[in-house]
Formats: sequence, C-alpha cells, structure tokens
Amino acid sequence: MSKKFAKFAASEGNPKYPKLIERKDRLYSRPDDPRSQFARDYNRILHCTAYRRLRHKTQVFFATQNDHVCTRMEHVNYVTAIGHTISKAFGLDTELTRAIAIGHDIGHAPFGHEGEKILNSIARAKIREQFWHEKNSLQFADNLETLADPENKERNLALTYGVRDGIICHCGEIDQGTIFPRNEPIDLTTISKPAEYQPFTWEGCVVKIADKIAFLGRDIEDVFTLGFLTRHDFVSESAETVPELPSLFSGTIKTELENISNTAIIHSFILDLLNSSSPETGLQFSQSYLDLVNALRIVSDRLIYNHPRLQHFKSLAKLVLRSVFDELSSYYEGNNTLRRLQDLERYAPKLHEAFEDWVIKYTNTNQRERKSRCYYNRIVYDMNKRRNYHEAILDFISGMTDSFALSVFDQLIQFR
Repeated sequence: MSKKFAKFAASEGNPKYPKLIERKDRLYSRPDDPRSQFARDYNRILHCTAYRRLRHKTQVFFATQNDHVCTRMEHVNYVTAIGHTISKAFGLDTELTRAIAIGHDIGHAPFGHEGEKILNSIARAKIREQFWHEKNSLQFADNLETLADPENKERNLALTYGVRDGIICHCGEIDQGTIFPRNEPIDLTTISKPAEYQPFTWEGCVVKIADKIAFLGRDIEDVFTLGFLTRHDFVSESAETVPELPSLFSGTIKTELENISNTAIIHSFILDLLNSSSPETGLQFSQSYLDLVNALRIVSDRLIYNHPRLQHFKSLAKLVLRSVFDELSSYYEGNNTLRRLQDLERYAPKLHEAFEDWVIKYTNTNQRERKSRCYYNRIVYDMNKRRNYHEAILDFISGMTDSFALSVFDQLIQFR
C-alpha cells in the first residue's frame, strides 16, 4: 500500500510540528529517553487512572456481568489498533495516532452515552453549559489526571497540543463524507460544541474515522452474545428497517455482514478507506461503503440502542447519577464543605471518602493536606463559588465507573 500521506505526517519538517509538540505545562525530562514526544504521551495516558477505569465503563450495555461484552476500554483498544493500521499504511505518524486513540474517551461518563445525556441535562440546569465527553476528555487530560514525577509528586499530564487536539476533535460521524484536517491551530479550551472543528492533523482525522469503524460490527455481535436478538431476527428486522440494506451488500462484504464477523467487517472498511482516500480527496469511504455505514447506523439505532430491554437500564442510570449529584450538591457550605464531608463520612463512606479526596486534590481548601498527599497538580475549582462546586461534582461523577456509581448509590439508599 502506497504511503500516500507520508509528507503530511506529524514529524520534523512538517510546518505544524513545532505547534504539535508544544505542551501546556512543562514536563520533566528523562535522560537517554528513546521515546518520541507522542510516545511519551501514549505512555502517560496508559498509566493514568482515567484510562484504567475504562474497563468498567459502558460501551453500549450497562454494567454487564458478561466478560465477553465490549467495555469502553475494549472499544478504545479497537480504535487504537485500527488507527495504527490506517496510519501506518498511509505513512502517517503512528505514535501520534496511538496517543490520541488511547486518550480519546478518558472523559466518558459512566453508563455510556446515556450517562453523557444525563450529565448534560444536569450541567445545563446547574452551570448553564453543555457536558459532552470530548470536551470532558480534554478536561481530564489537561486538569484532572495526574502522574507522579521523579520526586513522587502528583502533577498534571502535560500532553502535547497534537494529542490534546485529537482528543477533543474526535467527534463527528463519518456520514459527513470527506474529512480534511484544519490548517490553523486554535485555543482548544474555547471549543464550545461537538464537531465544531476538524482535527489539526491527518492523524487526528484517522482516529475520528477509526472511532466509528470500531463499533460497526462489535455492537451487533454483543446483541447476539446477550441474547437480545438472534442472527435470523437481526437479518429479517434489518431488512424491514432499511429495505435497501440487502442491495448494499455485495461480494465479500455481504458474507461478512450476514455472518456478522466483527474482525472481517473492520478489515473490509479499512481496505475501502485506504483505497478511496488521498490527500487531494481527503479521508473517505467509497459511496457504497458510506451508504452501508449510514444504513447500519439506522439499523443499530432501532434494534440495539433503543431496544426495549435497555430502557430499564436508562431509567436506573438517571436515578443513580441524579441522586449522587443531588446528594453531594446538598453539602455545599463554601470553604466549610470539606469539613461537612468529613463529618458525614460514616454515612455512605465510599462516596464521601472519594469526593473528600477529590475536593482536597483539586481545590485550595486544605493546602497542608494536599501537600501531605503529594498533590502538586493544578487547582481547578474555587470552593467559594457554588457554580465551581457543581462543576467539581459533575467532573467527579463523570470519572466514575458503572460499578462504582451503582455501589455508592446502594450506600445512599441504605439506612444504618
């Protein structure tokens, strides 16, 4: 496969490169470090706690007990692998692609996109802003996630601009046809809505498409694994939902979709993307594959994402997340909030201990305690402002796993 994008790779010689390796905060150096700037970012995200928690966060099916159903971490690993394959074939920088891919969902809410909708509803009411996971992933990358430095002091990740840009700009469906990177750098913190800007690099554009390829077949496989639908039901109901769907199948892809082999579907879509894209035409699928993507999305919306069995979980997710937010919100007493949390620690201890640590780590209410816990990261919230306190709660909840959210809710409804 011709490396037809090689001259646009995010490497030295690219006019964008100095901006791409720029860091928001100074990062300590390591002597004789063999890694590139982007490889360092990949490792920093790999070792942060937000990435670890993805293994217990929903992709589509909430808090599943089936070990073979896709979690958010598995999805992220799919995106990383797919992005690496595409970037390598195109001659792009695979290390930048992998760093963006592994970090793109670190700000995803518990309970998947339903949790995101719930937190967005709360955010609109309480702080008059939108909550969306791409922006929240940048918030975690810039302000919330920390790693210990060589002196064991917790400090912010200090990722490069290229990785941060790819994280917040990974939103956007591939039904838009063709993707080109934007030409100018921007202040990423001023982005106000999903899909407002395309990524700054071709590598970021690759992750954007890899994100969509990753779930095309896997979500359908999970429906069969959980017994929501049989293969026969899926084929017959798909034909009813999108009558033109069978005519979109041809040759190998027909066999793959009828058998729903996720790996084969991924392979076919990657090959079509590689053959259909160029620096002149942008990243794109052929028209037949683009039509197939759009048809599969319609089918998935009806048969998977809005399946009646998921409605009960959606109701539970709303009850859990709103209850936790309301509970923590009721404790607000300005700079005395920390003391109140400590006084109530025996009641729902798991929730109070975790949020108490959050307040210590990200506010200036107890500098001595921050230092004793080796927290040298950026102060994020002003506890004298109720709005900032609500932001702290929203960020705290967004970092929860499904299982942690359910366990703290369980403590809230138990009376001791």
